[in-house]
Amino acid sequence: MNAYEYAMQMEKEGELFYKDLAQEAEQEGLRKIFTMLANEEVKHYKMFEKMAKNSDSITVPKMEVYKEAKEIFADMKKLSVAYDIGDQQIDFYRRAMETEDKAYELYMQKAQEISDPKHRKIFETIAAEELKHKELLENILEFVSHPQEWLENAEFYKIGD
Repeated sequence: MNAYEYAMQMEKEGELFYKDLAQEAEQEGLRKIFTMLANEEVKHYKMFEKMAKNSDSITVPKMEVYKEAKEIFADMKKLSVAYDIGDQQIDFYRRAMETEDKAYELYMQKAQEISDPKHRKIFETIAAEELKHKELLENILEFVSHPQEWLENAEFYKIGD
């Protein structure tokens, strides 16, 4: 399996994983964030697919998930609802963080296998995006572990900075 096929497989698995997390999320805001992350993985998949076909129109898609996540958390804070998240969900989010960390490492490794400098740069850029996804998941984990304190301290304003 070449680097492009490998990346496409990883992105497809990520999409399905985030869709599962969205279905399991009890809060509407978290469902939205996981759905957005699933959509990000679809964008990555399509980009790697174009790269595999040597398309001339390859651009890294603009990622808006961080801005939207901040808005979702701000809305959740306004609701002043007491959130109670189960341990099983916390385990899912930890697993998602580990998956993003693994994706970063693997994309950086695959970047070294690519001879085309433009494609190598794209792999490195997507690797950096995976780290940002991990950061967002870290914030979600902090939120689900201590929802009221996290929202009150406005930690979500740091997402994506």
